[in-house]
Amino acid sequence: MKVVLFCGGEGMRIKEHSGPVPKPMVCVGYRPILWHLMKYYAHYGHKDFILCLGHGADHIKRYFVDYDETVSNDFVLTGGTSVELLKSDIHDWRITFVDTGLKACVGERLLAVREFLGDDEWFLANYADGVTDAPLDDMIQFAQQSDRAATFLGVQPNYTSHVIETNDSGAVTMVRHVTEVGLRINGGFFVMNQRFFDYIEPGEDILGPPSHRMAAVGQLGSYDYGGFWACMDTFKEKTMLEDIYNEGHAPWEVWGAHRAMGDGVAPGASSAPPVLGDGADQRPVLRKV
Repeated sequence: MKVVLFCGGEGMRIKEHSGPVPKPMVCVGYRPILWHLMKYYAHYGHKDFILCLGHGADHIKRYFVDYDETVSNDFVLTGGTSVELLKSDIHDWRITFVDTGLKACVGERLLAVREFLGDDEWFLANYADGVTDAPLDDMIQFAQQSDRAATFLGVQPNYTSHVIETNDSGAVTMVRHVTEVGLRINGGFFVMNQRFFDYIEPGEDILGPPSHRMAAVGQLGSYDYGGFWACMDTFKEKTMLEDIYNEGHAPWEVWGAHRAMGDGVAPGASSAPPVLGDGADQRPVLRKV
């Protein structure tokens, strides 16, 4: 399947720390989070990428055009000049770079690259700022069997706020941690059918009015997952991912390069994602980039 990655947003909540570098190019370890995400998809055999560019497009283009396999892989150097790679990363990837505008919303970016999907009935899409160890093959099978226009990865939010209930007098009758009430958010990993384009109008965001139209007719689905998921909206979240990576516990590296936490947790299991900060870290249920 083709993989559409939305790489054009400014990433305002992390921009103070990343400067002119677009959020997908902020590194975890010594590789951009975009690389980690593409490597995840490539592990499952999906190596035909469409990058929706906007803010910082030159950084993304330059990174891949000038990609040096020797930086990321083991190699043998002979005679000071001859390089023999022992393994390779992106030699069989196909990457289409498309300028989709500086200020376009995600829905507009997707419409801008529709022609590059060709006649493919199904495709994958992602905000390009999150990682997971979710079993992608299982998610795709679930989405195709349900035959909905769009299915996203439904994950537990990774923040520490509490949910309350009150009575008519304003007295609090219940206080529960947000992870205890069954709340799930859109994790940003989409399996989509081209029928999705029947539900979106020009200028609309991917999970704005189109989500309401799809939900109203049973065409929007969630693949609920209880294993590892994290996104990098803020510098705190970037630091958390760095810490996980540097400790050798990078569960999203399903390809095995740096993996030390097993094969993840099946959907519905009790293992929760990492919890960050306090209520100030909350994100809306339907995220936009």
